[in-house]
Amino acid sequence: MNREGAKTRPPRTVPGARSTLLYARPGIIVTVDRFTVGRNSYRVADLTHLRTTRGPHDRIAVRAVVLTASMLGGVGVLLGFTGGLQRLTAEAYLILGAVFLLPAALAVVGDRWRPPPHELWGWYRGTEVLLFSADDERQFGQVTRSLLRAREVNRYGGWVDPLAAADPWRPSR
Repeated sequence: MNREGAKTRPPRTVPGARSTLLYARPGIIVTVDRFTVGRNSYRVADLTHLRTTRGPHDRIAVRAVVLTASMLGGVGVLLGFTGGLQRLTAEAYLILGAVFLLPAALAVVGDRWRPPPHELWGWYRGTEVLLFSADDERQFGQVTRSLLRAREVNRYGGWVDPLAAADPWRPSR
């Protein structure tokens, strides 16, 4: 296969018994025998302890929440030390309470705007590695399911298509 900017999809089956293609998108190929993401390629038989998790939150959103919370905390401390809290009206207390909810609102908006990526981790030859990471939940689910299917094929010793292996019932005439 041409690695330098190949635009064609790989064939469905490559000569050999264990070459069934389970998932193929640009940069991601899952066959019964290999899992390839970008330039990294792993033998499916060598992958163990697969687990999914969410990656870290967006750094900009975390910094915005921390900065806002620290500034509002500073304003609250200053108001407490100067005695300004005792002179505030009821409306001012409501506005101050709403403003103190700003860090929580920023956290929610930041997670909606730039959610943490989905990550697939696993052990490969005794080392824990990040196998795949994606922002798209649908693509991540498809890749994860195809990799788990490839592991099942390796575990049970072969690929059998249930419809092709079935002997259909035909009435006798």
